[in-house]
Amino acid sequence: MYGVGLGPGDPELVTVKAARLVERADVVAYHSARHGRSVARTIAEPYLRDGQIEEALTYPVTTEKPEHPDGYRAEIEEFYAASAARLAAHLDAGRDVVVLCEGDPFFYGSYMHMHKRLAGRYPTEVVPGVTSVSAAAAVLGRPLVERDEILTVLPGTLPTEILAERLAATDSAAIMKLGRTFGNVRAALAQAGRLDETWYVERATTDRQQSARLAEVDPATVPYFSLALLPSRVHERTRAELAGAVTPPAVPEPVAVPESIGGPEPVAAGMGEVVVIGLGPAGREWCTPQAQDALAVADDLVGYGPYLDRVPANPRQRRHASDNRVEAERAEFALDLARRGRRVAVVSSGDPGVFAMAAAVLEVASEPKWTDIPVRVLPGLTAAHAVASRVGAPLGHDYCVLSLSDRLKPWEIIAKRLTAAAEADLVIAIYNPGSKSRTWQVAAAKELLLAHRSPETPVVLGRDVGGTGERVRVVRLADLDPAEVDMRTLLLVGSSGTRVVERGFAGPVVFTPRRYPA
Repeated sequence: MYGVGLGPGDPELVTVKAARLVERADVVAYHSARHGRSVARTIAEPYLRDGQIEEALTYPVTTEKPEHPDGYRAEIEEFYAASAARLAAHLDAGRDVVVLCEGDPFFYGSYMHMHKRLAGRYPTEVVPGVTSVSAAAAVLGRPLVERDEILTVLPGTLPTEILAERLAATDSAAIMKLGRTFGNVRAALAQAGRLDETWYVERATTDRQQSARLAEVDPATVPYFSLALLPSRVHERTRAELAGAVTPPAVPEPVAVPESIGGPEPVAAGMGEVVVIGLGPAGREWCTPQAQDALAVADDLVGYGPYLDRVPANPRQRRHASDNRVEAERAEFALDLARRGRRVAVVSSGDPGVFAMAAAVLEVASEPKWTDIPVRVLPGLTAAHAVASRVGAPLGHDYCVLSLSDRLKPWEIIAKRLTAAAEADLVIAIYNPGSKSRTWQVAAAKELLLAHRSPETPVVLGRDVGGTGERVRVVRLADLDPAEVDMRTLLLVGSSGTRVVERGFAGPVVFTPRRYPA
């Protein structure tokens, strides 16, 4: 048995799961009044199919005088018992039964009467639905509660004095089951001093939906499917404050900039900040949730053009692309934007602290004129770790990271450090091994390494890991071909302990044991 919540009335607010269960059910049951119309069935109608068994559970009495000698409660209890027996017959025969319920099954829902009679005897699942309270708040465009506020849900059938007492003591409230109780509810609101705050919503989300200030509603027109709502006081107060706020003036563009596209002019709104973000080696799945959140709230994105292209366009944001060789200028531009009140994300591939923009931004930010600008660095998955993951765990023991680019340091320093790492028997992750203008460094590095490493030393070549052009190979150091290496390739050179093991179906795995041989 499934108790399925259908939401407040709009068939498009039925959950995907509820729709699926309704469509697949052998038996569809629903409560209805004596006139035969069922709100629940009307909502579910788009999801019904031919050939299903329908069980209409028609209430014997609603507002009219009960016929049972022991009164309304006895008559309705007999009805629920008989309805449960009808559904049990289908369940005993092996048929799946869906009991429809407008709103949520456990929120003043008709389904709960079947649940307490049958759930202990048959496998049962309850599918929640959008409540009328949530729907009413959405219709009004007014939140129910904010911050530490308390929401109280009350039935309109309570005595006026009790209603007034509860309404005076709470922040927000929803009062259900209006209809004939409307007069008492209105009196209770007035007694509690909350009448002017209260809204009225009837048949929320349907084509017969209406809303108004409750004080203006004619009691004679109020149906059962309506409610009174006192929305969040905090929201109403801050809404009024924001409506009177003055929009800060626009300010001129900052210093000469890289190419900029999209978004409004910068606006001064107090001091902004610069966040240096690592995008990881490839797509969104390699980018941390923390980095994605910082990108989402940024006003401006600054970075090397191909890296900016990896961030989905947002017309609210300004994008400032530049060449990869103007890191200091890019950093100063980002800091100047932040001084003007902008939230600036400086993007890097991989991790921004590994041969990337974090150091460049912090170097400029340390100048006296920028020390008052907040700068944060958010880590990213660096290329060495991404490449290592594709083959196993070559970085499982001590390793070092160095760059073969001699654009910012002389080759003599690179050769000295590479030799020292090779002599120390460290696994070596080599960034920026080659480019169109640097074609000899890989061959030179190979010679230096072979002076201290066995020709059998495994070398992992990882290119564009995570991207469409991903290619990962494992070769011997002696077989490393510099022609295969470009700027998008990263090299992992093993130590004397690094092992390559063939694992059949998975191909070779490379790992460096954590225990170093004595």
